Amino acid sequence: MPGFALHDELGSLVGAGLTNWQALAAATVTAARWLRTDTGRGTIEVGKTADLVLLDANPLDEIANSRRIAAVMLGGRYLPKAELDRRMEALAARFSTDANPNP
Repeated sequence: MPGFALHDELGSLVGAGLTNWQALAAATVTAARWLRTDTGRGTIEVGKTADLVLLDANPLDEIANSRRIAAVMLGGRYLPKAELDRRMEALAARFSTDANPNP
């Protein structure tokens, strides 16, 4: 699933021998360069799209810290953890097999 899979991929990249910094760069600035979208994405700079994840711990210390999400900036909107949790609960309820016996 998009979003969640990225954390697994970061762990796999580190497991394959990349440093935490190299794995994070591969998921951000290097990917944006490869996709030729780096004029508007990939780094935090004035004038670029403000989509980013704010973490409670440094992923340079431990790549699994990428999962410790405190908030997200999405399209210039700040979404704190409480809002993210609420949205996840709503999705879980919507797609629960109890709520939808014939998926």
